[in-house]
Amino acid sequence: MHSATLYRLTYLAAALSLGHHIDHVIRQNAVGWPLTDEVNAFTLSLVIYPVIVTGLLLYRAGRVGPGFWALVSGGGAIFVSAVHFGGFAAEPPEMILDAYDQPVLGRLAFTWLVIFVAVLTITSLYETWVWWQGRQARRTARTATDAGPSDDGRDSRLRPTHHRAAASGQATRRPP
Repeated sequence: MHSATLYRLTYLAAALSLGHHIDHVIRQNAVGWPLTDEVNAFTLSLVIYPVIVTGLLLYRAGRVGPGFWALVSGGGAIFVSAVHFGGFAAEPPEMILDAYDQPVLGRLAFTWLVIFVAVLTITSLYETWVWWQGRQARRTARTATDAGPSDDGRDSRLRPTHHRAAASGQATRRPP
């Protein structure tokens, strides 16, 4: 099942990412390849666009699910936060706030960045929750039916109970 919410959050995060990259170009600081010869965080962050396009195609085909998107958005939140915030930030907030002649534009660009990180974080949490719900539903369905082939290819209903427990990894006690 494809989630419309997941699509919307992904498109929103992609739009915020694009806006942040455009802000870098407007500010002309911390810009890397392909606009300059320098390879930096800007350059590395451009990989997100092919990841998003490929992910959307694979999600539509049913090859990846919410877990994939949780990793992408969570990884994005960590990457962007590490680059812009904290003691080791390569591009601290001052690079954004002080880059514009009009302070209101610097505050707007910085607010955009904060919203971007918040959306990535919220998206990752939502996608993790959807992934977990799906995992629990599959586990419940599998436990409720306890039918079908097991890892060894045999129908688990045909084996004694202690064999089913052993196949599932649970500790078993042999009868005396």
